Amino acid sequence: MTKIIGVIGGSHCSPEIYNLAVEVGERIAASGNMLICGGLSGVMEAACKGAKNKKGLTIGVLPGKLKSEANHWVDIPIVTGMGVARNVILVRSSDSIIAIDGSHGTLSELAIASNLGVPIVGLRTWEVDLPIKMVSTPKEAVELAVKLSNEQASRSQREII
Repeated sequence: MTKIIGVIGGSHCSPEIYNLAVEVGERIAASGNMLICGGLSGVMEAACKGAKNKKGLTIGVLPGKLKSEANHWVDIPIVTGMGVARNVILVRSSDSIIAIDGSHGTLSELAIASNLGVPIVGLRTWEVDLPIKMVSTPKEAVELAVKLSNEQASRSQREII
């Protein structure tokens, strides 16, 4: 079953982090899953670009009021006009989250994900006292995010029954 993997990270990043995010996006698409992010620049742009390199589907949950704010690689822009409050929508819509680098917006998304029980995988991101499974490579990040998404879905299905 197709999952929606969230990618969170800063709107500004180094070339090294940008390249890691591109690979994460490529691997999400190659795994047959969709990518959701904040739809802007930096890590978000890089992940979307990677997903599009592999013909994946990208969703951008935008903080502003214009679809045109989305980066070039967003297929489905979701315009919220909510500023950083859109982080809740992004996290709630994700089956798991991959955090790459990031600043305070990323930190808030990590806290929201932890509060909502969304599985979190970290790649060179905040090291805080939250249930983040830290990894070293984009390959490990995507494999673990997909695995956690599937486990979360199985738990949810059991709770329904």
